[in-house]
Amino acid sequence: MTFETAGYQLLPVLPEIVLAVGAMILLMVGAWRGQEARGAVTVLAICLLVVAGILEWTLPHGKLVTFGGSFIVDDYARFLKTLALIGSIVTLILSRGFLAEQAKIFEYSILVTLSTVGMMVLISATDLIMFYIGYELMSLALYVVAASHRDNAKSTEAGLKYFVLGALSSGMMLYGASLIYGFTGTVSFAGIAAQAKIGSIGVLFGIVFLLVGLCFKISIVPFHMWTPDVYEGAPTPVTAFFASAPKVAAMAVLVRVLLTAFPGVTHDWQQIIVFVSIASMALGSFAAIGQTNIKRLMAYSSIGHMGFALVGLAAGTVEGAQGVLVYIAIYVAMTLGSFAFILALKRKGQAFEQISDFAGLSRTNPVLAFFFAMLLFSLAGIPPLAGFFAKFYVFVAAIKAGLFTLSVIGVLTSVIGAYYYLMIIKVMYFDQPAGRVDNVRVELRTVLAVAGLFNILFFVYPGPLVSAATAAAKSLF
Repeated sequence: MTFETAGYQLLPVLPEIVLAVGAMILLMVGAWRGQEARGAVTVLAICLLVVAGILEWTLPHGKLVTFGGSFIVDDYARFLKTLALIGSIVTLILSRGFLAEQAKIFEYSILVTLSTVGMMVLISATDLIMFYIGYELMSLALYVVAASHRDNAKSTEAGLKYFVLGALSSGMMLYGASLIYGFTGTVSFAGIAAQAKIGSIGVLFGIVFLLVGLCFKISIVPFHMWTPDVYEGAPTPVTAFFASAPKVAAMAVLVRVLLTAFPGVTHDWQQIIVFVSIASMALGSFAAIGQTNIKRLMAYSSIGHMGFALVGLAAGTVEGAQGVLVYIAIYVAMTLGSFAFILALKRKGQAFEQISDFAGLSRTNPVLAFFFAMLLFSLAGIPPLAGFFAKFYVFVAAIKAGLFTLSVIGVLTSVIGAYYYLMIIKVMYFDQPAGRVDNVRVELRTVLAVAGLFNILFFVYPGPLVSAATAAAKSLF
């Protein structure tokens, strides 16, 4: 292989190489300088992630394939890698206060960066081996990040729970991959699509086990058990990370696997997706009603939103895939903005954890309360905010695919789920204030403002996001 050929083969994976090498260099810097380097390491990690995003969009247009067809860069991969990078960058911005005041460790930013490398590999994977490599690279760093607040028993417990259940789901997913390989004779998604036949029990069992691992990572019922405990126990910036970037990557590969590797058995996997979608929407709507802890409530909210996103995937069409992409993009903005608000509020140095802590906030911090209220209305799907359009696109795709029952159940659960979002708004606007909150860090205000304005003004000019999602969805078919 000549130098030019090797360079061309490595070109599609250049952003991942830059991130991985940069993370190794940052690890050596941290080991050399000690804990004093954590601020500089965080800033450099953010710069690395920005550079990776720029490189991703400066690669030649069209489909770039390397490593024998197991790694692809197309419009779909670019769109979702951008979302994952945004999630990771914003997470590191939100984590600055946490790193300065609580977990004084430099490794945190490096682990987030390495997990992002795994996400990018996962999004571009087009065979089962690359898929598993990306999945594990992403997951192993996440297990450690969950327990990053080493002096906190809840954080350690969250990391242990996540690791044990994650290892179980990874094993089941690997078993599913081996079944699919055994019955089709190939690990390539394109090869599997050519070999997977309707009525093949072995392939169907393989799909089920493969879906277990992916449903675990995006908190889909019945593999959601870890979510409330880990969200509550992990440090809040870590919870924000779990709720955004890894879900983008897992949803990305779930859509790619089902639509490109199993188009011939769509009816089989469609039934599974419809079932878990309905179960997730229902549980996310009803289980959150009785929650008093804001992070546990956001965990059930996340479960419900992933169920809504799967409504688009169940359609199995280009329009359905487009709906999923629009939904995930808007979901990331809503989630990061909500967690910026949760991180922003402290009273006498104590972070807000209970919903009752937000009592009367509209009187002491009217601007913060307004933006959070808009984000909550958006999460509830109330027009004309962005969250309404997210649900609109997936429901329209499902209706056009003939999934009327699924769409009706989705609308009903959305109405039920609006209750607990409105409950928080009621506490902020109608309860008596419990006292003034501490000054809010500038970066938290900025993230909250940007996310809030995006959700409020999305209806004015939705074209760029919808067009990008459409082009990304078409590149899959």
